[in-house]
Amino acid sequence: MPASVFDSALYGRLFPTGEVGRLFTDTAEIRAMLLVEGALAKAQGARGVIPETAATQIHRAALEAQIDPSALAEATGTNGVSVPALVSAFRAEIGAPEARAFVHWGATSQDIADTGLMLRLRQSFGLIEADVVACVQALGLLARDHAETPMAARTYGQHATPTAFGAVVASWGMPLLDLLDELPALRERCLLVSLSGAAGTGAALGPEAAALRADLAQALALGDPGRSWHTDRAPILRIADWLARLTLAFGKIGEDLTLHAQSDLGEVRLGGAGGSSTMPQKQNPVGPSVLVALARQATALHGALQLAGMHRFQRDGAAWFTEWMALPQLVLGAASAAQTGARLAGGIAPDRQAMVRAFDGPGEMMMAEALSFALAATLPRPEAQAEVKALCRAAAETDEPLSVLVARQHPGLDPGLFDPAGQLGQAPAEARAFADRAARAASGRD
Repeated sequence: MPASVFDSALYGRLFPTGEVGRLFTDTAEIRAMLLVEGALAKAQGARGVIPETAATQIHRAALEAQIDPSALAEATGTNGVSVPALVSAFRAEIGAPEARAFVHWGATSQDIADTGLMLRLRQSFGLIEADVVACVQALGLLARDHAETPMAARTYGQHATPTAFGAVVASWGMPLLDLLDELPALRERCLLVSLSGAAGTGAALGPEAAALRADLAQALALGDPGRSWHTDRAPILRIADWLARLTLAFGKIGEDLTLHAQSDLGEVRLGGAGGSSTMPQKQNPVGPSVLVALARQATALHGALQLAGMHRFQRDGAAWFTEWMALPQLVLGAASAAQTGARLAGGIAPDRQAMVRAFDGPGEMMMAEALSFALAATLPRPEAQAEVKALCRAAAETDEPLSVLVARQHPGLDPGLFDPAGQLGQAPAEARAFADRAARAASGRD
């Protein structure tokens, strides 16, 4: 078993991350930190903090430098952070010796590492968002097509009352739409630049430290926090929370699809279901199982990151290291869930006949709530409920259909009471409302 399924040659197709996976490699991390070093030098040159000629040379070199991650490994193991070795290797890449001294001027390792991380998270958001939109678009079409397809609702795993398959789909998709709506504010408030120096005071950056931070933020299209956030990990924790909730929303879809597709129900067929090595008849719900597994992993990673939010004093190596171990896996898990969910959503095929069969025989008892309200038109409500309980008990004991017992004892009641399509309540409206909102979300991001 590889250390991570996401970059495994064996398991990578089972847990696909797409382009997001490329953002969490050693090479991508180095590239992002070099971009920060180059942008910092350019901002400092513009304000006269370092010579402008040196700033130009550093900025150009940052765009062109190719640094081998393995060359930084030894020093990183000693220093506990890759930036000192990166700065040393980067200086060697700059052709003008007089410019080398001005690399990383006044910054600290955490400034460069955290800002580089934010650049990669910003790209990750865009890629994950596209997959979530594709998923809700497919779910919206499914919900609209089956807004009035009756099926059994289940509470505590037991038959409850009729609902519509479209409303079930809407219950999967609405949380995803809400998460998409949170993204603009999340980007604005949490994708932040870091430039505070060794202990968060910005002392080595000079009197224009705040202005430099604002310039750097503008150059990198990140937010300016207006302060140091070296030990305030709220931006990371908010991002982690969004990623965890996204993965859990997909996990809910996975749980339901696993149950709806099981042999005993067969209410849903899945495109691209997996096979067994020894049982040819099986169509395993591989995609839904992936979603559930990713949700379970996300819950554990999210907890680890909450603990990592407690930094000691002005810098804490253990807390920072915990972020490095947990956050990339959480991002990749969310990316994999979004990719898997989008693929699954396009292949869901409900079996209407299997759904309707649930209302046959004992399934008529799902109309018990509607029956009690119908009887309450002529009986006091407690008496109506007691009568329905007695009728359901008699139907269970005699195997006689509930509708037959009701017709015999209460002939004045409308027999259409036992048509599940007439007992859907607001389910069709909820399905169509979701479909409309999903269509708007998709068109608004074209």
